[in-house]
Amino acid sequence: MEQRRDAAVLVFDADDTLWENNVLFERVIDDFLDWLDHPTLDRREIRAVLDDIEAANAVVHGYGSKVFLRSLGECLERLRERPATDRERREIDGLAAALVAHQVELMPGVADTLDALAGRYDLLLLTKGEREEQQRKLDACGLLHHFDAAHVVPEKNEATYRWLAREHGFDPARAWMVGNSPKSDILPARSAGMNAVFIPNDNTWVLEHDELDPDDPGVLRLKEFPELLRHF
Repeated sequence: MEQRRDAAVLVFDADDTLWENNVLFERVIDDFLDWLDHPTLDRREIRAVLDDIEAANAVVHGYGSKVFLRSLGECLERLRERPATDRERREIDGLAAALVAHQVELMPGVADTLDALAGRYDLLLLTKGEREEQQRKLDACGLLHHFDAAHVVPEKNEATYRWLAREHGFDPARAWMVGNSPKSDILPARSAGMNAVFIPNDNTWVLEHDELDPDDPGVLRLKEFPELLRHF
């Protein structure tokens, strides 16, 4: 039998943990690279430029589809060394139309797993991004009844997790943050005194990557979401 973890509160990330998200952006980027068709730079080199622009914009403007479209436009302008035309901006908007129209696609086993866990623990949801966009996904996901509260925050760092513990009055040492992002879910939660469950997603945004200590006893590594029931 798997070891049971001591826990009072389970905190869940949303994008790429409860449902697919970044794979949609990756598809748009692939279409953008096809459309851009730069005469000298290959796809890897163009992607490096875009990653740099996205990293800078995330610091100033946050996250979400609107910031992503801004980054695509700035990437085009940097590579073509001129302002984007109205037609080019409309074409970029067309490439990303699926980001707005997409229905929430839950990860396998998420609904049943949350249903079982909700009977044993307090469940919280913590997601970062543009509030209106994230709220749309929360409203569409059909999962909110499992959670005692859901929070949309502009950034997930150590201060965010300390605030969450104060807001809900729980002991960080008896709380677990469940997510796919080392940068936003695992490392800052650990810094705030919480435990963490790392469930990697092959499509995790490159800017969310970071190194985890393989010997950290406070991080449980799983392959799939339903495996939570073996440990909690």
